[in-house]
Amino acid sequence: MIRHVLAAVVLVSGSGSVAGASSLEPLPGVMAALGDSISAGFNACGWYVSCTSRSWSAGDNAQVRSHYVRLAERGPALRGHNRNFAVPGSTSADLMGQVDKAVAAKAAYVTILLGAQDACVRTEAAMTPVPVFRRRVEAALGRLRAELPEVRVFVASIPDLRRLWQVGKDNAIARTFWGLGRICQAMLANPTSTKRADVQRRARVRDRVRDFNREWARACAAFGPRCRTDGGAVFSYPYTLAQVSKWDFFHPSSDGQRILAEITFRNGFDWSDDTL
Repeated sequence: MIRHVLAAVVLVSGSGSVAGASSLEPLPGVMAALGDSISAGFNACGWYVSCTSRSWSAGDNAQVRSHYVRLAERGPALRGHNRNFAVPGSTSADLMGQVDKAVAAKAAYVTILLGAQDACVRTEAAMTPVPVFRRRVEAALGRLRAELPEVRVFVASIPDLRRLWQVGKDNAIARTFWGLGRICQAMLANPTSTKRADVQRRARVRDRVRDFNREWARACAAFGPRCRTDGGAVFSYPYTLAQVSKWDFFHPSSDGQRILAEITFRNGFDWSDDTL
């Protein structure tokens, strides 16, 4: 009640806007996770498998405490209505197909974490161009808004890929996995090299991820107040190798998924107890 009064004061005084006003969101009856291997929980509980129960978004694992678990605790109507349409390896080119599934499911809350695979490719030249990424995410969010006008959308920022290189480059096992698996070579090739070309390559890949995150922020702002981003919280988080899966030294471990759930939920919507 107090929060609603404060929001009204801000609006009447002219010192704020509707988009910036504090408000409580009605709880969703159906939620959907969109994205790539991170949201699919890949390698969070086993050898090269999707562990959707450990997903930071729609998983039901009690230790991870995903968005789904936290929201279902507040509104039991959501229980059993968590949909995970994230697919390992997905890029921005695959987003529209996942949006179509969220629309068919009539999701009232959609989380998106996607773009790492647009930068994590075999060569720097193969990264998705920023204008192409922009068109794809704008089109996908536009479809969500048109087909599900009451939907709430949360966009998590893409993790800092250079941070992965920083925390793993001195670990011989991590380097072996990266090399044998040809994992994210745009960033992780020649991990011990300090040559100028390799340093600059890593910086350019990091810049591309930052560009992708800016495009997400712009598209979300254009969507309107029913879309939120984490404000770069995931990208800025100083994760350690302990939060990375020991199955591949690339994807979040179960603990990494827990941290993702915590920081994204904290930086997302303020939820009420009224079910949509």
